[in-house]
Amino acid sequence: MSSVHLEPQDLPDVAPHNHGRTTAGWVTNVGLVLAAILVSLGIAIPVHAVTFVGIGVAVVSLAAGAALRALGHGQPLS
Repeated sequence: MSSVHLEPQDLPDVAPHNHGRTTAGWVTNVGLVLAAILVSLGIAIPVHAVTFVGIGVAVVSLAAGAALRALGHGQPLS
């Protein structure tokens, strides 16, 4: 039995029910997976151009996810 007793006013707010399944989350995740594949291929077969394209895809996907979240297509901050 736990010795910690929390009052209802001390509990955090209820989390949104989308579980992170938002447009911003999907765009960021798919972009980062594609970037990881490109970077790993560029390292495995030593083609530096493919590696740098993968890094660029990662940066663009992070920026796109941040922009979509700012436009209201992502998880709310609070």
